[in-house]
Amino acid sequence: MTYATQQDLVDRFGTAELAQLTDPAAGTTINTTTVARALTDADAEIDARLAPRYALPLASTPVVLVRIAADIARYFLWDARATEQVRNRFKDAQRLLDQIASGDVVLGGAVTLAPGPTSVAVSASAPAAQFSSTLLDQFSPGG
Repeated sequence: MTYATQQDLVDRFGTAELAQLTDPAAGTTINTTTVARALTDADAEIDARLAPRYALPLASTPVVLVRIAADIARYFLWDARATEQVRNRFKDAQRLLDQIASGDVVLGGAVTLAPGPTSVAVSASAPAAQFSSTLLDQFSPGG
């Protein structure tokens, strides 16, 4: 499922920023392949965090996930050159995803999965000892 589109990035961050990030030589044209890769990576990160709690793909995309996907994709486009603001928005997006995944924040209208068992009882049994320590001492050297 795609949570954000190239147009969402343009609407939020502007054509000039996307062109500069995806066309380093000229900085005038948005490289759609580079943007698509960043959006796909953002989708994968969101899915990885939501999959344990929500049935994916979601029937519709909540606006909060559009914003999260846009911030994550933007961070991936900036890569090592990310400004403090871009890094902070990325970290905020990750924190919010963690809160959604833990159930502290709920995605309205999304189908939650039944929780798995929180613990599993483990038991072990063994047959009665065949050899006592006294019997085994008879077989040891010097015993």
